[in-house]
Amino acid sequence: MPQLIRIVTRSSPMALAQVDRVRALLAATHPRLVTEVVPVTTSGDRWLGALSALGGKGAFTKEVDAALLAGEADLAVHCLKDMPGDRPLPEGTAVAAYLPRDDIRDAVVQPAGLTLAELPAGSRIGTSSVRRIAQIAAAHPELECLPIRGNANSRLAKLDAGEYDALLLAVSGLERIGQAERITQVLDADAMCPPIGAGILALQCRADDSATVDAVSALNHASTWREAAAERMMLHALQGHCNSPIAGYAQAEPDGRLSLRARVFTLDGKRVLDAHEWAGALSPEELGMATALALLRQGARELIDGIPH
Repeated sequence: MPQLIRIVTRSSPMALAQVDRVRALLAATHPRLVTEVVPVTTSGDRWLGALSALGGKGAFTKEVDAALLAGEADLAVHCLKDMPGDRPLPEGTAVAAYLPRDDIRDAVVQPAGLTLAELPAGSRIGTSSVRRIAQIAAAHPELECLPIRGNANSRLAKLDAGEYDALLLAVSGLERIGQAERITQVLDADAMCPPIGAGILALQCRADDSATVDAVSALNHASTWREAAAERMMLHALQGHCNSPIAGYAQAEPDGRLSLRARVFTLDGKRVLDAHEWAGALSPEELGMATALALLRQGARELIDGIPH
């Protein structure tokens, strides 16, 4: 009998598009394998208030994790940036593969085609990300960030309805839902440092499900795995919470060298801690720890703990 893999995912259009990508890759790698989709609506999808009221990013993953652990599904597809970094994966699960990394940058979507620098003072920017808010406050204090929740499609609808003057969204997310043509400006990663895990899809299985682990492991991208390992270790070592403006990205060079750039901000963007480390002989995890230590020496612990959550 062909092997069946049931894939659990959030039910948003972007999440379903991501699962379609995984299904296509599995079909190309294992032609006899059969997949089916198990959509769930998470508490993070239902809640339109601040994520801190739900315990942070785990609001987007706990129902998916529960379906996996209950045996209702065999594989979960996550945006790595939505997976909590201050605690380990749920016991009994493991990431079997990271897909090749997509664009890590943020994008501006503005109906009149304006860039951030061209927007008039007081323009309303839709974003609930403390990481984005801090960097906008530092670079464009004349602009006003207003909270916005919901999936990317619903946010675009709110922009079109005139509730905001511009949105900040992930380039990769807009590409995944076929809305890349709406991008007005792509922000360089040094100008708008991305979230940890940006552009990476993580494929999570039950650790003891060797058949699924073996099938999915064939999709793993080695360079992305190294980048993810460094970033996640750094985030874990910093023990940030959902209101912590922490940003960073690792970069694996073609010659094998690995670096990690990371920043920690105050909410108003007036203070920025910056670290940029190279692995050398260090493992990706050791690079992540070294980068975290560089930030902690600059006062990251006090900065993070001083932000209410």
